[in-house]
Amino acid sequence: MASVNASDASLAPSGEQPTSQPSSMPLDAVRSARQPPPETKEGLWLRRLAILSFWVVVVFLGLPVWLKTTAIYRAELPLQDMAGWAEGKACKPGFPLRIAVEAPILPSDARHLLRTTQHALDDLNEFSAHHLRLILADSPLQSNSSQQIVSDGTSIRSNDEDVVLAVRLIPVETGVTPRSHLQPYSPALDIYYSPSQIPPQSSTASPLATFLAHELHNLFSEEQAQLTHLFLTTPGAKSANTKTLSPETLAELDRQSTKALRYAPTYHLTFSLFSPTHAPSAWDIEAALHAYLAPLLESFSAISNFTVDTQVQLYATFSPSNRQPDYDEELKAWTLRKEDLSGFINAAEWPLSPSIGEGPTVNFVLYVPDQAQSPLLVKENAGNSWLIPQWGGVHIMNLQDEAGTPSTLSVEALAPAMQTFSNQLVSLFGLPQTPASLPLRISTLERVRATSLIYSASSTLGALAQVYRKLPSIPVPDKVAQSTHRTIAHLQQACDLLRDGRFHGALEYARAAQVEAEKAFFEKSMVGQVYFPDEHKVAVYLPLLGPVAVPLIMAALKELKSALKRS
Repeated sequence: MASVNASDASLAPSGEQPTSQPSSMPLDAVRSARQPPPETKEGLWLRRLAILSFWVVVVFLGLPVWLKTTAIYRAELPLQDMAGWAEGKACKPGFPLRIAVEAPILPSDARHLLRTTQHALDDLNEFSAHHLRLILADSPLQSNSSQQIVSDGTSIRSNDEDVVLAVRLIPVETGVTPRSHLQPYSPALDIYYSPSQIPPQSSTASPLATFLAHELHNLFSEEQAQLTHLFLTTPGAKSANTKTLSPETLAELDRQSTKALRYAPTYHLTFSLFSPTHAPSAWDIEAALHAYLAPLLESFSAISNFTVDTQVQLYATFSPSNRQPDYDEELKAWTLRKEDLSGFINAAEWPLSPSIGEGPTVNFVLYVPDQAQSPLLVKENAGNSWLIPQWGGVHIMNLQDEAGTPSTLSVEALAPAMQTFSNQLVSLFGLPQTPASLPLRISTLERVRATSLIYSASSTLGALAQVYRKLPSIPVPDKVAQSTHRTIAHLQQACDLLRDGRFHGALEYARAAQVEAEKAFFEKSMVGQVYFPDEHKVAVYLPLLGPVAVPLIMAALKELKSALKRS
């Protein structure tokens, strides 16, 4: 077959001359042939207006709508006032204790005795915020209000509830004088003296005034120590007016505070009977509580409320992981080691709920061991009861009955256990150990609780202010601001009443301040946002805004580059 050459002139159609084709084209000509036609001025402005319209919609419509729909509302809080309370600058607590003196002697002699005693008390006092004010009662303190004469000679009106102690001067002819007797169940101190011991008007001191001053100072010495310990251990509460405490006293107060329950307006008391066998299966607990514990709870009602329930659990065995009791030949009893007491409560099988009702639960366990392991004692001290700090108490009832374990425990059989539970409740509640008068110890606890609640609510306000400043992304609703203002108002009322010597009212306002402060700090809408960092927000919005923002930004940059090139 013959080859065909396309360039051969013989193959050209008839009547046409063959044309010569260039073998190659210049590079510039090729490039110019591929470029689009030049853009007109109208097209340029149309493209720019299109890009600008997108940016206008985004900036003036989309961005405001996004900011409005995603904005976090933050109510204004009184941060300066909150910081002042947290730093202890807004309130300097004072404790003016009014002590009424009933003296069946001439008014002039009584006033002189009170002035002399007051001077002796001031000399003994090392804690200026806590001072005893002697007032002279011109009538017995049994009416709602009585005219009082203060030790400096001025008269005031004082209610019975504002008087923390009544001192009754009783003249006697026999016995050692002066001597004192503190009533165990009433806030009254009886001072027995000889009429010859009344100081004359010209004297500046007397044995009776010195004796009375020392007695009053000793009665409230532990209260001063507790308040000093509170000031020293609470941030922002340390005062230069507090007295110094010995290391032994500080250690004892630390131990008591560690053992005591945290204050709550309501406590739930649970009394449980546990037995490893089928008996006893019942106990007369209602009558026992009414006889032995109800008076104590009634005394505490001014500070906190109580709810009570009881339960019986049969076949309650020890925890398998805990060491079993050993028989001690010297004690002739089964013993538990002190290090094993923490595992005595079988929390896995014994129905002891840690939180029942409104307030914290205080558990009191009465354990009746099997006759085969009775008596059951603590090896180190041969005791049958112990206290579990901030939880409750345990009492082991060893029934030595030849007839066997009774099916029901009577009120008389429960008396030792109820007395133990009463003492344990007093320790858990933080009641001071002195003086011997229960009303005085409760009034001391009232003042300590009021002060601690003031500082606790103040500390919560300070923590809320720090959260408000450091976390600007969390919402703060109006109810938080309202609770904050109510907290500050209650704190101011409590502090004023405390300095005025109206301690019961101060406790009520301090309790209300604590509730409002906790309500503001633990607001649900705030707590949920505390754990939502900014990185999560970037992860949420970036997939949504990225595809929209990239084309707009690239178009704007390209147009800016083109404009700079043309210029």
